Amino acid sequence: MIKEFLIITNNDKVVEKLGDKFEIDYKEEYSYKDVLLKCRSLIHEGYKLTTHPLSGSIKPNETPYKSVILEKVKDGENKLDTSSLLIMEDAIMVYDKFQNSRLTPQWIGRIHKDFKDIDLSLVSDAKEKLL
Repeated sequence: MIKEFLIITNNDKVVEKLGDKFEIDYKEEYSYKDVLLKCRSLIHEGYKLTTHPLSGSIKPNETPYKSVILEKVKDGENKLDTSSLLIMEDAIMVYDKFQNSRLTPQWIGRIHKDFKDIDLSLVSDAKEKLL
C-alpha cells in the first residue's frame, strides 16, 4: 500500500530538499499559525497527522518556520481522525499562549537560515521513517 503524504510548510528549504519525494503545500506568506490552521482544515477533510505540530525543542514564539507532514486517510477509513484533530487544536492553543506571552522576534537573515535548517532537519528525520 502506497501512502499519500503531504507537507504543509512555510520553509523553502523543505521544498528544495523534499519536493521530489513529497507533495508539498508551500507558501512563503504562511505564518507558523497559518501552517497549523491549514493542517487543521486538512484534518477535517480526511488527513491525519504524521508528525507532531510542535515537534522539536524550539518554542512556537521563537521561530517563524513550521513544517508538518500529514497522511491522506484512505477511502473506507474513518474520515475524521479525532486524535489528530485534538493534537492540532492543542497545538494552536499552545501557539496562541506563547504568542500572547511574547511575540516571535523579527530575526535577521542569518537567524532565519538557522531556523529553516532546524525545521528541515525535523521533517527530514521524519521522512526517513516514512519512506
